Amino acid sequence: MSSNAEESSPADEVARVLSLQHGVISRAQALEAGLADHDIRRQVRRRAWVLLLPGVHLNHTSDPTWLQRAWAATLYAGDSALCHDSALRASEGPGKTLRDESVIHVAIDRDRRILSPVDWLVVHRLADFDSKVRRNASPPTVRIEHALLDVAAEAPTDFAAVGVLTDAVSSRRTTADRVLAALRTRSRIPRRAFLTGVLTDIRDGTHSVLEHGYLHRVERAHELPTAARQVVELTSRGKVYRDVVYEPFGVYVELDGRATHGTAQAHDQDLARDLVAVAEEKITLRLGWRQVYGDQCSTAARVAAVLTKRGWTGTLQRCPDCP
Repeated sequence: MSSNAEESSPADEVARVLSLQHGVISRAQALEAGLADHDIRRQVRRRAWVLLLPGVHLNHTSDPTWLQRAWAATLYAGDSALCHDSALRASEGPGKTLRDESVIHVAIDRDRRILSPVDWLVVHRLADFDSKVRRNASPPTVRIEHALLDVAAEAPTDFAAVGVLTDAVSSRRTTADRVLAALRTRSRIPRRAFLTGVLTDIRDGTHSVLEHGYLHRVERAHELPTAARQVVELTSRGKVYRDVVYEPFGVYVELDGRATHGTAQAHDQDLARDLVAVAEEKITLRLGWRQVYGDQCSTAARVAAVLTKRGWTGTLQRCPDCP
């Protein structure tokens, strides 16, 4: 086969780029493929292409999809990558509709600037840009671990931050260890200690952040009785470890911060502890992230109701967050 037959025509190269980029192409890419400016203008006149952003065209006149807008944003910004919520949206695929799609977040190197802002484009300047970006992604994307940290650090509440991390780990898009490794490379980030604790809880099931949250957000904030913590009991099945024990009332609180249900062995151990409690006519309340960091006031009310039925004569107090 001759070398001329192996070479693609400008039209073929443009078609290839449009296919790879879901119908989006930049003026620079079109020129590199072999088109001239008058070819691009002709495509626009014929309505085969429409201008989506300055210097970026779409090959149809219908409303662009989210992915087409994402491609347009990264092409317009030059050497850039989707970041923050947009990077997470790209990792989740088209089935996820809970994220705000009205804006596209892109990252550029810290030393670059984009002079012409766009209403629906949010540009972030990123240190160590090259090490944090997956250039072979389609479109290029900041690595999910760094995108998770950015979104969690800027989340409006601690519970929202927890949700960002647990959702990504439970869906197996990354692991807690990988996010922790990324966190260690970030010299300045809000919520560092909290995020470290949450990720460690998710990885190890140590529940330290949950335990601290339950103590301060549920128990003390609502003046529940003071519980014993990390209690070791000797039973017919051996040693049983309890997170929170209201001994006078026969009530246990077990805190579970795992992003997934864990191993079958861990699940069996939970069931065994519950059976021991039932045999001793005690009650086990199992709480997770939402109950402690999202619905702490209603959780306190429900714990108080159980304690009252078991003999507590105190009064649940309202905290500043109570509705």
